[in-house]
Amino acid sequence: MKNSSLILNLVLLVAVIVLFVLHFTSGSGSKPDGALVSGPAQLTDMKIAYVKVDSLIVNYDLAQDLHDEFTKNQEAYTKEYATRRSKFEEQAAAFQEKVQRGGFLSEQRAVQERDRLVNEEQEILKLDQELSSKLTEMQNANNGQLVDSLMAYLKRFNADKKYAYIFNSSGILIGDEAHNITNEVLEAMNVDYAEKNK
Repeated sequence: MKNSSLILNLVLLVAVIVLFVLHFTSGSGSKPDGALVSGPAQLTDMKIAYVKVDSLIVNYDLAQDLHDEFTKNQEAYTKEYATRRSKFEEQAAAFQEKVQRGGFLSEQRAVQERDRLVNEEQEILKLDQELSSKLTEMQNANNGQLVDSLMAYLKRFNADKKYAYIFNSSGILIGDEAHNITNEVLEAMNVDYAEKNK
């Protein structure tokens, strides 16, 4: 019984010595790849910033120009559709009136005119879908151009600034305004855009 107690104590002593050695020597060695880095010192050394993208888009000259162009096209498409629709409605009303007073020489002629009006209405509906599709494509292209412009600028901007992360403020609930680089980015992007359009 005493021997087993002595053996158990020796095993525990060896285990404590091994743990002691491992604990105090692991800090001086190099960490393997993928090891977790902990401690607040690493977090405070990390440079971070955020951009208020919604504010940037509202005030970015390229965004304004793209919006103006989109609005102009939207108005032109709306006018084109309204003109065709109005003309069709006039023709349909004239057809209805002519049918009621018996103005067609034959029933065959009335059927031909009705078929022409049905085809015209289908063409107008098709035009509406095509114009809506063009506007959607234009909006998607504009959004892509804005994102590409922002990302290209931020890559150039960050080459000098060396931020570890630049966030979009939409995901940040509370942020120190010292990390808000929106105005700096906006001014520089507007200068770049103005120089490209000289």
